[in-house]
Amino acid sequence: MKETYFGLGLMSGTSMDGVDASIISSNGKDQYEPIYDEFFEYDEDTRENLYSCRDKILTKEDITKFKSELVKLEKKITLFHAKISNKIISEKKIKIDLIGFHGQTMFHDGDKRISLQIGDGRLLSQITKKKVIYDFRKNDLMNGGQGAPLTPIFHKLLFKLTKKNSATFLNIGGISNETFINNDGKIFAKDVGPGNCLIDKWIKKNTNKLFDLDGKIAESGKIDHIILENALDFFLNSKISNKKSFDILDFDYSFVRGLSLNDGAATLAEFTAEIISKNISNNNIYVSGGGRKNKFLIKKIEKKINKKINMIDNLDLNGDFVESQAFAFLGIRSLLNLPISFPETTGCKEPSSGGVSVSNF
Repeated sequence: MKETYFGLGLMSGTSMDGVDASIISSNGKDQYEPIYDEFFEYDEDTRENLYSCRDKILTKEDITKFKSELVKLEKKITLFHAKISNKIISEKKIKIDLIGFHGQTMFHDGDKRISLQIGDGRLLSQITKKKVIYDFRKNDLMNGGQGAPLTPIFHKLLFKLTKKNSATFLNIGGISNETFINNDGKIFAKDVGPGNCLIDKWIKKNTNKLFDLDGKIAESGKIDHIILENALDFFLNSKISNKKSFDILDFDYSFVRGLSLNDGAATLAEFTAEIISKNISNNNIYVSGGGRKNKFLIKKIEKKINKKINMIDNLDLNGDFVESQAFAFLGIRSLLNLPISFPETTGCKEPSSGGVSVSNF
């Protein structure tokens, strides 16, 4: 058995704008070194196909109903992942031991133990001639877990960089999740609310932009407090608010319909910040993900929790690539049959190892 492995992690988040790719070296336990990070953007056709298909998958039954569309999309994005993987491997000339392939989440319902990530690991392995680890949530779901979040064990590895006795890692992607590491080094994790999903959907619907840069559109608007309070009251008193893991379908921006672009964005930003602030562990917070770039949202959360939020970039990390690095790390742990999810992170019955391994070459 080797002491150090080289993993290529591929992550495509709920924004569906492209693929984050990272190479790390690690022993799968307590050592890790980032080597390479790069973002590869989907073309507009692929992005719109993904949006359109995901909007149709509202229930478990829809997965079967739209199977043929999902199969076509799966092949399309797998070929994209294969193309960029071969490009990276060729250019970097690093002997990659495995590819950690997250795939694209199209539907997630942790309570019903369903999580669909499209991505053909066998095809990716065949084209790249590399071992591929994929379908990372399967074992956790079978073991009674929610299938998410999976990054906490990687956050624990990053924890030593904080030089703190305890810390919270907040990832704001489409959904926001946190990993809290206490004074004893134990990890606890959960989803804490919406992230970019509501604001992004509103911006896409009403402009030709994909997101609100720096939160400037929301900052220029006025909050409709009556609509906001009704929406918060409805959400916080619903069963959804008590879920351990969220899907973007758990959040609906329709309550701001009828508002102007700016006022709708402002109200959604306030809604998002309020839910996150109510759920986050208020302790040495380090934020990663695309949402950390929404300065307006971050300021709102800081004001509500009365505490400064640190950028994870301050730890000499690139906050855009924490999750792609994490899936390289999870791939290495899966190869070594080490657990990637735990009762305290996903709610599984016992620590569970990871994804499906395939060497189709």
